[in-house]
Amino acid sequence: MTMNVRYGASPNDVSAMDTTRLRAEFLIPSLFVPGRIAFTYTHVDRMIVGGACPTDKALEFGDGRDVGTETFFTAREMGIANLGGAGAITVDGVTHHLDNRDILYVGRGAKSVAMASVEATKPARFYMNSVPAGADHPHRLIKRAEAKAVEMGEERRANQRRLAMYIHPEVAPSCLLLMGITDLAPGSIWNTMPPHLHERRMEAYCYFDMAAEDRVFHFMGRPDNTRHLTVADGDAVLSPAWSIHMGAGTGPYAFVWGMTGENQAYTDVDPVAIADIL
Repeated sequence: MTMNVRYGASPNDVSAMDTTRLRAEFLIPSLFVPGRIAFTYTHVDRMIVGGACPTDKALEFGDGRDVGTETFFTAREMGIANLGGAGAITVDGVTHHLDNRDILYVGRGAKSVAMASVEATKPARFYMNSVPAGADHPHRLIKRAEAKAVEMGEERRANQRRLAMYIHPEVAPSCLLLMGITDLAPGSIWNTMPPHLHERRMEAYCYFDMAAEDRVFHFMGRPDNTRHLTVADGDAVLSPAWSIHMGAGTGPYAFVWGMTGENQAYTDVDPVAIADIL
């Protein structure tokens, strides 16, 4: 297991960043390396973003050395989304079976987590978001069919999409973490329209189900000073509360979104008109 650290940046820093620096601060590339767990600890709301791709043996974690506590979950909760083949996650001796697009919520106080693939040749791809938690909620597997789906966008504007809420007060409550998956309709390329800000929440995105040759252009920054990140399959992006977020893909794609902050209401946003984005 590896733990990288990102220290975050203010909106004023972005003006001085070239492409290499921007990617170093906000992009987490290649999360799913066979046989490895990789975590990134960001000081932006202390979210941890991780990826694991077990093959012929399980991958385990639970030690709190990298987060300064007795165990990883002493003061944390986590959502784990399976974006690959069938897999299983064992939390403190209890095994949960995850198919593609199932999400497991792991509550504060867990001792150990072991992740495995059903078939080594068709490995699971476990994507993880973990945030500090001040309350106990039970571990829970949320199957794809249990997620609350919301249809958004318009075909004529190429932004028709289906947003599925998994870790959410209306589906599976948590302390601060929200997590779900968005799929774009065939022919649509734009996500998160209209772009918006929410000062009380930061987000992370993991783009997946992309062809090797395709890319998503993820736009970020203040509305009057935007930048973009070119994102490949299995890459994640950190989105601070001060940044807009929207993206357009060169081919089909989906993404997992994870949020943390004191407000879990989706209506707590400040929309930004496209005409005001520079």
